[in-house]
Amino acid sequence: MLSTPLTNIHERLGAKMADFAGYNMPIVYSTIGEEHEQVREAVGVFDVSHMGEFIVRGRDALVFLQSVTSNDVSKLAIGDAQYSCLPNDDGGIVDDLLVYRLQEDNCSEGEQAFMLVVNASNIGKDWNWLESKNRFDVQMIDISSRTGLLAVQGPKATEVLQQLTNVDLADISYYKFKKGVLGGHDNVLISATGYTGSGGFELYVAAEQLADLWQKIMTAGSDFNILPCGLGARDTLRLEMGYCLYGNDIDDSTSPLEAGLGWITKLKVESDFSSKAIFLDQKKNGLTRKLVALNIDSRRVPRQGYLICDSEQNEIGHVTSGTQSPTLDTPIAMGYVPVDYAVVGQEVLIKIGKKYYKAEVGKAPFVKI
Repeated sequence: MLSTPLTNIHERLGAKMADFAGYNMPIVYSTIGEEHEQVREAVGVFDVSHMGEFIVRGRDALVFLQSVTSNDVSKLAIGDAQYSCLPNDDGGIVDDLLVYRLQEDNCSEGEQAFMLVVNASNIGKDWNWLESKNRFDVQMIDISSRTGLLAVQGPKATEVLQQLTNVDLADISYYKFKKGVLGGHDNVLISATGYTGSGGFELYVAAEQLADLWQKIMTAGSDFNILPCGLGARDTLRLEMGYCLYGNDIDDSTSPLEAGLGWITKLKVESDFSSKAIFLDQKKNGLTRKLVALNIDSRRVPRQGYLICDSEQNEIGHVTSGTQSPTLDTPIAMGYVPVDYAVVGQEVLIKIGKKYYKAEVGKAPFVKI
């Protein structure tokens, strides 16, 4: 099992550790509810160094990325980030990812540079996929093992981090980034992104600097009762916002249009990216199923794989993600159902064990921040 540069710190803090995507990761330190609330109300910090980072640079870097990602990379200026996905050739998703347009300091004339941030479970898979599609004047560099990543999330994140940098954090708008000195460390990429819905920043730093930066952030956040947070709270936070998790809500068999990700699937761009023809056909002729938000009329929490049924208890779909919402104190879930059932207010049944529990199709996000 792999470790992050902070594994020893997590263990000293008494975190419950478990294998996640091949990494020994903290799942919870105190309780999921406490960590979740801290991020919603103030600030928490996550070690997400298990994520993968690839540099893509060269004269054809833009053309290459336009051919393999679903969003329109040409819209990115230096300092912009973009949520996107890598479609496969069969109408599914290899992975979802972030694309960063970098400064061209280390590039030759006419070259451009980007950073791709991919899911930990898909690092090797994504690398191989991109290499198989690279017929361009492009260099790819895997910097995952030498990159540390912290997510400092919550409404007080700016106040905490501003103590550690001269970069004007209030000037970094959503899905923008800057590089600068933070906590005494040069060249930290400070990105106004995250997967909690509560605002904050993601900090990319050299792996050997991560432990020192972690300690300085925890000290700076002491007046705000900053908490280290595990992957358990990260999951409840993202699910309350209706954000997809790869391997649960999206995978190689799901279309981004089915998953409600049409907004990152730019079918009007000139570039012919993977599966574009399939997505155009889905757009023209309609989908057969959609990912929906589900509000549960029970205290029982539906989990991934549980069946979704109609009023006659006939199977019509399956749950992809489910949890007890700490904010709402009620179970919530997402799952795929036929388009005829993907209507707000539609009642369905979820089979849990041998019993069927009422649920209703709702809207995401489940909570308003």
